[in-house]
Amino acid sequence: MAKRLGLIFVIACLVVHALLGSFAVAGAVADAETVYADVNDANSVVGAIDSGLFKSYRGKDRAAWDQEFRDKRTDLKARLATISERSLSKSDAKVVAVLRAKLKSFSDTPQSEGSESGRCENSNRKDLAAAALSSALVGCFTEIANSLSFENGRLDRASALTQLHEIDEPERRKALFYAFAPLWQAVNGADEADSPYRRLIAMAAIDARAKGSPIDAAARTVGVTSAELERWLEQILEAWSVATSDERVEPWDYRYTAGAADRALAATISREPLLSIDHRFYRDLGVDLAALGVLYDLEPRPDKSSVAYTDFLIHGRKANGRWQPTIARVLASYRSGNLGSLNELVHENGHAVHISAIRNRPAYVDWNDDLFVEAFADVSSWSVYEPAWQRRYLGAEASEQASLRALYGSVMLDVAWALFESRMLHDPAADPNALWTEITSKYLHIVPHPELSWWAVRVQLVDLPGYMVNYGLGAVVTADIRQRVREKIGAFDTGNRRWYPWLSENLLRFGSERDTPALLRKFLGRPVSPDALLIQIRRLSAPKS
Repeated sequence: MAKRLGLIFVIACLVVHALLGSFAVAGAVADAETVYADVNDANSVVGAIDSGLFKSYRGKDRAAWDQEFRDKRTDLKARLATISERSLSKSDAKVVAVLRAKLKSFSDTPQSEGSESGRCENSNRKDLAAAALSSALVGCFTEIANSLSFENGRLDRASALTQLHEIDEPERRKALFYAFAPLWQAVNGADEADSPYRRLIAMAAIDARAKGSPIDAAARTVGVTSAELERWLEQILEAWSVATSDERVEPWDYRYTAGAADRALAATISREPLLSIDHRFYRDLGVDLAALGVLYDLEPRPDKSSVAYTDFLIHGRKANGRWQPTIARVLASYRSGNLGSLNELVHENGHAVHISAIRNRPAYVDWNDDLFVEAFADVSSWSVYEPAWQRRYLGAEASEQASLRALYGSVMLDVAWALFESRMLHDPAADPNALWTEITSKYLHIVPHPELSWWAVRVQLVDLPGYMVNYGLGAVVTADIRQRVREKIGAFDTGNRRWYPWLSENLLRFGSERDTPALLRKFLGRPVSPDALLIQIRRLSAPKS
């Protein structure tokens, strides 16, 4: 009996020791995760300071935040080095793998938007590697895009694109269109075989073959092959071509042709109430952006990013038993108010409400894959182009046909860019001007101008070749999610208080933890399909009542 009791005691001690060891390992992982959250926040704050949002935050300037980033990064590296994967639970092992991957992704210093390497003269150097060439082109793009010369004045890229929807005189539209020429030339030179873009896409194609491309990643998200993805893009463009077969327009007239709704509602919108209109819509969707503490940087300035975006400022986490919320920041430039600006702002706040809905451990308080991120932001922003939305929030409405033309005219450009990038990555020796001309002439009925690199007006094309698929194919996912939401909780174009709580619970709260293809399949109850988007495009061909 004594021996048996002794054996039981030994076993009990071993069990207790194992449990204590497990608790200690779990505690070490949790501590490392807390440090990671600190690193992540410091990195984000430095990015916000560099963007021009503010000069200091929470009483610390850039130098102090940069030092915190360095100190916490060193701490995180040391903590992760002491954790053995053999002693981890399955869930902790996954977290540690995420933290190690994130640690590698952090540079020695936080990322800055104003890199000295990104100047126009550098992009002409033939010895630059892909990352350096991309950085140079992005910096050059920003410099030129923020100072386009037009009618004895200067315009930023976003304002110029907006005016192409609005200017009634064809010759003035053409002159504004050609104001982008310095940008085209900076990106693609004279379309020579060794232009900056053609060198970049050649290197990107080699990298894509070795590691996969954004096209491949997007295809996995929707559960198809890259070849099937390209066929979807062609199918969508073909549907648009059929619906708009009566058109044949010059490239400088394309946005104007699609912009009748913008012009019809111009008198009802000014720059000042853009945020109030946007916030009212989101309140009707069940989320108070002011209460979320989202920060905005909407004033134009010369050194500002040429593209609107949303990012984390502070990542949400649990502290002392309470959830400390995410704080998002939105950057854009608005000189005037119009339907396109509202659509963009609602889209950016779609990102803000997305990341604010995440409730998870620090390793997963992060974006999902790029395709899902861009697609979800349009779930709310597409409502701006529904006459019912316009009637409620603007007190006036454009016709359904004009509104649909405005929305899907822009979407089809994104789909065309997605197809363009897919084909360029597959065949980097192709002439980009000729390819863009083929796509836009065949599907968008735009008069051919192969002598012009007018495709080169999106910074994503040089920042991360292939990224435009997340907008083009993202439209498929957007339409599918919008259809599913209507099926489950009803219409939401003019508000639905269940929208945000329901989507938070069923789609957004997981952050980056869930596999996106599986998440979408479960949410939709089936695989992703282009059918919902095709139905929307065909509304353009529906008989007018």
